[in-house]
Amino acid sequence: MLESLTKNFSGIIDKIKGRKVVSESDLKETLRDIRRALLEADVSLLVAKDFIKKIQEEAIGKEVIKNINPGQMIVKIVNDKLLELLGGDTSEINLEQKPTIILMLGLQGCGKTTTSAKLALRLKNKYQKEVLLVSLDTYRPAAQDQLEILGKKVGIDTLEIIDGQTPTEIAKRAMKEKEAYDVIIFDTAGRLHIDEKLMGELKEIKNIIKSTETLLVADALTGQDAANMAKEFNEKIGISGIILTKVDGDGRGGSALSMRMVSNCPIKFIGVGEKLTALEEFYPDRIASRILDMGDIVSFVEKAQEVVNEEEAKKLEEKLKKGTFDLDDLAKQLKNLKRLGGIGSMLSFLPGAGKLKTFIGQKGFNENEIYKQESIIMSMTPAERSKPEILNSSRKFRIVRGSGTSIQEVNSLLKKFKQMKKMMDMVGSMDKSQIKNMMGQLGSFKDSDFEN
Repeated sequence: MLESLTKNFSGIIDKIKGRKVVSESDLKETLRDIRRALLEADVSLLVAKDFIKKIQEEAIGKEVIKNINPGQMIVKIVNDKLLELLGGDTSEINLEQKPTIILMLGLQGCGKTTTSAKLALRLKNKYQKEVLLVSLDTYRPAAQDQLEILGKKVGIDTLEIIDGQTPTEIAKRAMKEKEAYDVIIFDTAGRLHIDEKLMGELKEIKNIIKSTETLLVADALTGQDAANMAKEFNEKIGISGIILTKVDGDGRGGSALSMRMVSNCPIKFIGVGEKLTALEEFYPDRIASRILDMGDIVSFVEKAQEVVNEEEAKKLEEKLKKGTFDLDDLAKQLKNLKRLGGIGSMLSFLPGAGKLKTFIGQKGFNENEIYKQESIIMSMTPAERSKPEILNSSRKFRIVRGSGTSIQEVNSLLKKFKQMKKMMDMVGSMDKSQIKNMMGQLGSFKDSDFEN
């Protein structure tokens, strides 16, 4: 979602940050470029104008801090205002009340039902909460059945479906179960457009359940209409937060900036994939850093910790030390890479991600290579994965047929693995002082980096 915005901001920042002198015309040009980048990313005109105004007010007459040149100061101001626009601090969901009542709102097709299940699973896993899912959508065919199926999939209770009941009747019945649960999540019906019937029903439901949190679920691909939608829901129903879905899509990202400012409500979660675990807390500082192409290492480490098993990591470390790393181990690492979202997803967390992706694209790297390599390895026998040196022509041709690849691709993988193993064996046999010397030749590292 952020790629377009990041790419444009990266170019703007590169032009200004190294300048030791920033003239008034330089500042005007930078602000004009930022405004254009925001509008191209579907940020509403009102939000873009206000953002530019705040940067201009802050930048004019700003005293340059010692050791920071004017260009760097402008970058800092842009970062601060972007962080302010995104909401500043992280806004956690309110779980103090028991039960916590969560009302999910949004237009039809925004992903409310799936997001309700994702949120329930997150609250169950992270906070060990007993959650009840309740479908109030009696209009969309099989909507109630869909939530029930999702609930069973993740081990979350759902309210029994009774045909013929109205949304308000279902809401009243659900509230009779409140003593048995820590959290009750109500999934409401949506419409293609906001109308009086929808708003009237939502108001009535909200009065019945007295929700702790009223969360607007919005499609990140909506574009500039997202701001108006958030404003209307907030004015007519009252919302306490926003969940953006389809953040992993090809949208231009402006909805996140517009909705936050227009509604004055925090973005609490973002949906980053189709899996029921693909719901993340929204961290304004991390998103601001990614927009400015400064990376988000903290989020990457957290994601890696979820994917990589600590016990497996220790086993891999031992294998590297003993020089017994084989193709089975490589296959496991390729699977972990896929679970992290592939090379493209990993790069998006790193500083200079835009330039890295461009460089890799120019080199002709294709994400499908990961799948091909895994397929080749899995088409081998256990003995072949353990000792690839036994792979003769007939074995290789069998692997080609099993993996749907070519003999050139099999040979290429084996060559790369041989080079990788040689390097790993060399590092694995070194002691700390040898590793320190080697790393010292590659770059500037401090002695403290190698302590403990």
